[in-house]
Amino acid sequence: MRLHKELKNHQREIYFFRFRLIVSFVFMLTLVVILLARLFYLQIIRQSYFTTLADKNRIAVVPIVPNRGLIQDRNGIVLAQNYSGYTLELSPAKITNLEDTINELSTLVDIQPKDRKRFKKLLTESHTSNSYPIRSRLNEVEVARFAAQRFRFPGVEIKARLFREYPYRDKTSHLIGYVGRINDKDFAELEQKNLAANYRGSDYIGKIGIEQSYERELHGTTGFEQVEVDAGGRGVRVLSKEPPKSGSTLTLTVDIKLQEIAEQAFANYRGALVAIDPSNGEVLAFVSKPGYDPNLFVDGIDTDSWDALNNSPDVPLNNRALRGQYPPGSTIKPFMALSALDSGTRTANYSINDPGYFTLPGNRHQYRDWKTGGHGKVDMFKSIVISCDTYYYGLATDMGIDTVHEYLEKFGFGRKTGLDMEGESGGLLPSQDWKKRRFNQIWYPGDTVSVGIGQGYTLVTPMQLAYATAVVANDGVGYRPHLVKQLEADGTTRVSPIDINLELHPEHLALVKRAMVAVTLPGGTAAYAGSGASYSFAGKTGTAQVIGMKQGEKYVAKDISERNRDHAWFIAFAPADKPRIALAVLAENAGHGGSISAPIARKVIDYFLLGKVPPPVVPEKIKGEAEND
Repeated sequence: MRLHKELKNHQREIYFFRFRLIVSFVFMLTLVVILLARLFYLQIIRQSYFTTLADKNRIAVVPIVPNRGLIQDRNGIVLAQNYSGYTLELSPAKITNLEDTINELSTLVDIQPKDRKRFKKLLTESHTSNSYPIRSRLNEVEVARFAAQRFRFPGVEIKARLFREYPYRDKTSHLIGYVGRINDKDFAELEQKNLAANYRGSDYIGKIGIEQSYERELHGTTGFEQVEVDAGGRGVRVLSKEPPKSGSTLTLTVDIKLQEIAEQAFANYRGALVAIDPSNGEVLAFVSKPGYDPNLFVDGIDTDSWDALNNSPDVPLNNRALRGQYPPGSTIKPFMALSALDSGTRTANYSINDPGYFTLPGNRHQYRDWKTGGHGKVDMFKSIVISCDTYYYGLATDMGIDTVHEYLEKFGFGRKTGLDMEGESGGLLPSQDWKKRRFNQIWYPGDTVSVGIGQGYTLVTPMQLAYATAVVANDGVGYRPHLVKQLEADGTTRVSPIDINLELHPEHLALVKRAMVAVTLPGGTAAYAGSGASYSFAGKTGTAQVIGMKQGEKYVAKDISERNRDHAWFIAFAPADKPRIALAVLAENAGHGGSISAPIARKVIDYFLLGKVPPPVVPEKIKGEAEND
C-alpha cells in the first residue's frame, strides 16, 4: 500500500507568525502608551499635588485626649473645671541646643526664671512625653508673635490644651486635690494596671484627693485618629477616627457653702472639721486648715512655691482631716461611758467622790483632774457634763486596757473608716499585744489610766472621731462615710452600706445622749457655745495635751510655746432628738475645746439647720469656763 504524505505550507506559517507578532506589538504598544499617559498625568499635570501629598508622608495614630470630668458640690456648684489655653512646648529630641533655643524664644515670649526652673524639673521627672511646656496660658499677642517666627524654631510649637482649674483654691485643696503631669512613677503604675494605652497623649493624672481616688471615672476614654502627616509632622488628612469618651461629672456630698462657713469660723486657727449626715454617711463638710492653692500644681509647681509650702511650719500640705493623728482628749469619754455600761463595768447610778486626783493602789503618783480640789460626788451623767477626769481614770483601770480596746474598736477607733478617698490614716488604739509588738514592753497599769481620758498612746483622726460621733447620733448604726454622691455615668445616688451596727441598750444610749445635751447647757463645759440655740444639740469638749506635765506642775498656756499648747476638740450632733449632722472639730494648739472648737461647731450647725451666716469673728476664750475642756 502506498502512503500519502502532506507537505508543509511554509508560506501560510510565515503569514500567521507575522500576524501574531503584529498583534502582540500593537498590544504592547497600547500598554506602553497607557502607562506613559498615566505617568504624564501623575508627574506633570498633578505633580504639585502629589509632591505635597507623598513627600515622605506616613500614617500616624494620633490619640485624642478626652475632656476630664467636672467635680461639683451637692448643689451643682463647680469645684473643679476645665478651660482651654495655649502652651509653648519644646521637644528636646528635635532641638540641637536647648538653652540657646530657650534664650531665642524669650525674645518673642515672656519666659521667666521660674518657667525655666519648672521646665528643667519636668525634664528630670518625666520621660514619657515627647514635648514639655515651658510657658502656659499664652495670650493672643504672644501666639501671633511666635507663629510669625515659627520657621526659626524646629522642635518648638504652640499647642491648644485643656487646663484644670480649682475656683475655690485653698478651701477645697484637701478635698478635691489636684492633677499634675504624669511622671515615670505614674506611668509605671498605669502599665502595671494595664491602663497605659488609655493615657496615650494625656499629660495629666490625679495626684491626691478626689482627683486621684476617682481618676478612672474622671479621665474618660482616649480616642484615636489615623492621620496622614507630612515630613514636618503636620497633618494632611484624617483617614479614620474613633472619638474619645469624656470623663464623668462627679457630684459630691459636700456643701461648698457649709465648707466656706467652717473655713471662716476657724479664723486664724489651724485644724480640721468633718461633718457627716449620720442617717446615710454623706460627708457634708471636709475642712483641713490651712490649705494651699492646688492650681500651682497643675503645670508643675515652681521651686520657690514648693519650698514655701514644704517648709512652712503650718504644714499646709498635710491633710489633717484624713491623715492627722491626735490624742482625742476628753471627747473619748462618751464612748468610754457606753463601753462601761455595755460591758457591765459601771451602772448609771455608780458614783465616786472626786478629790481632784486618782492614784493606783500602792502608788503615790497622782493623776490629776483638770479642776483643783475635784468635783465632789460624780456619777456617770455628771462625769460627761463636767468632764471629770478622775471618774475615767478609775473607769479605765477597772475595765482594763484589752476590754477598753475591744469596745472602742466597735465604734471604729483604731482603723480606717473606709472613706472613698485614698491616703486615710487608721489612728492608734493601744492594747497589751500592740505594745509588746511595737516596743517589746509589757503594759503597765499607768498606761491604762491615761487612755481613760484620751491621752497616752491613743490617737484618732478627725474623720474617725466624726464617724464615731455619727454612730452614737444614729443609735449605734454607722453608714460607711462617702464623698461622692452621684456619678454622671450611672446617674444614681450612691448609698453607703451599714458598716457598724452596735446593739446598744436604749437606756444606755439615752443616758449618754442626755449628758451630751447637758454639756451645751448652763453648767456644761460647752455652755457658751450652746447659749441661745433655738434647737437642742449634743456635744462633748476635749483638750488634748501635746507635751507632758511633771507631777505638781501647772499648765499655763502663755508660758508654753504656741506649737506645744493643747489641742482643742469638740464633737457634736444636732438636732439632739433627730440628728441630721454630726461633726468633729479640731483646733491645733488652740487651748480649750469649750471656748475655741465648740463655737466653731455652733456656727456650722447654725448655718446647716437655720441658714444663718455668722460674722467673721476670731473665737476668744471665755473667762470662767472650764480650764481643761
